[in-house]
Amino acid sequence: MPTNLSSAYKKLLEKNKELTVFSTAESIVHWDMETMMPPKAVHLRSEQLALLSQIHHKMSISPQIGKLLDTILKHRQYEMLNEEEKRNVHLIKKNYDEQTKLPTKLVTAIAKQEALTVNTWKKAKASQNYVLFKPELEKLVSLNKQAAEILMKVKETKTPYDALIDIYEPKTSTEAIAKTFTELQQGLQALLAKIQKASNQPDKSILSSTVSVEKQREIAKILAETLGYDVTSPNATGRIDETEHPFTTGYYDDVRITTHYHPDNFASSIFSVLHETGHALYEQGLPQKWKFQPVGTPCSMGFHESQSRLYENMIGRSTEFWTTLFPKLKDTAAPTLANLELGKFINAINAVKPSKIRVEADEVTYSLHIIIRFQIEKDLFADKISIAELPTVWNQKYKETLGINIQNDSEGVMQDTHWASSLYGYFPTYALGNIYTGQINEAIQRSSPQWLSQLAEGNLEPVKKWLVNNVYAYGNLYDPADLIKKITGTGLTVKPYLKHLQGKYSRLYAF
Repeated sequence: MPTNLSSAYKKLLEKNKELTVFSTAESIVHWDMETMMPPKAVHLRSEQLALLSQIHHKMSISPQIGKLLDTILKHRQYEMLNEEEKRNVHLIKKNYDEQTKLPTKLVTAIAKQEALTVNTWKKAKASQNYVLFKPELEKLVSLNKQAAEILMKVKETKTPYDALIDIYEPKTSTEAIAKTFTELQQGLQALLAKIQKASNQPDKSILSSTVSVEKQREIAKILAETLGYDVTSPNATGRIDETEHPFTTGYYDDVRITTHYHPDNFASSIFSVLHETGHALYEQGLPQKWKFQPVGTPCSMGFHESQSRLYENMIGRSTEFWTTLFPKLKDTAAPTLANLELGKFINAINAVKPSKIRVEADEVTYSLHIIIRFQIEKDLFADKISIAELPTVWNQKYKETLGINIQNDSEGVMQDTHWASSLYGYFPTYALGNIYTGQINEAIQRSSPQWLSQLAEGNLEPVKKWLVNNVYAYGNLYDPADLIKKITGTGLTVKPYLKHLQGKYSRLYAF
């Protein structure tokens, strides 16, 4: 690479490293707000986050970044850059172009309002009071609509909502998602109808056995360590904390997960830990050589979800996974689960029944929760529904899609933190992650047909190695549509996921 081109590229990566380090510090402040912050600190925290967001935005739109990009892209020997280098330049330019169009005042206002809205959401959910939540949500949505209008122009998307989706799933449109989700919904509802008619219904009541929070904490550590997520050693790069809504945050050597514990529902924490650990392993498994570079980040949130759902469902709900782990579960929870049989446990954790709460949903109905949220978000940002109408629209869709009657807004429209956290356009990635998981699972089966028998021996290394080589190794080198094709040989398709569900649940429910 010519000296001046190399120098400009090196300086550009140095600027990106500064932004990355700063954003990881911001994420720790957010983590603290959800885990450790005392209640009265919220207003100070909103000011802190607003200032951090303002500084981050100003760093992102530094004229020096613009000049370096201009120097690199106009250089007569630009084509000498390799694939990784060109991708880094592309991703930095994409972020720079978008951020320079967003006013710093708007970015700061969103960060401040987000902190206030999350705090109000917690109180409103606890008191089942949507009226308390509504004014803060209206302010936050209004600010995000302004940002979406701006981003729509710079991203050249058809709608403002498309621009928001692009933040989490690049180059994926509302129209394409709607088409995919229609096919997914039809397949899921057809399968659900068969399951509901089946005579062989698992007994899920065994999951209501009381297991203390202290014992559940121990179970969480065992699960994390089993998957290879270190939270206990002197060289640990992770930790498990407790929050209202489980999440994962971090970067390479500091990736943290959270969960929640319910004494009368020990399976809830089991599967939230498996899910969040899947996220953490993806973050920690990205190539070290790409640390602080744009290519050294996850491909998309859909791919992130594919990794969490793979560990939660494809692995975590399998008989093979629990073959060697089940005795540890019983010993840790003793004497509560002393008489629990493995077969009945497997049937119970795979039981299918429409429910109100997304994070507690089974493998079959989970994506229907996401489709509902996608439909609502799409209409909300198209100004077809108002904030005041959200509870009514939500309740109607749950009745129509899942046959569920919502009793209060805390188990309805306020159950998730996403809308209070400015995560508009994020929800579709959950179902896209399920679809990717179906395709990835099929690819693993083709290349390593013995992986399940190895899992039954307590050996997770083969599947982890496959994921490192075929998913993690690519980081953000490709857009999601290109990456799924590179991994599996085909573009996005719901067929493998529906085939997996059909095969698994026809055996479980004997139809």
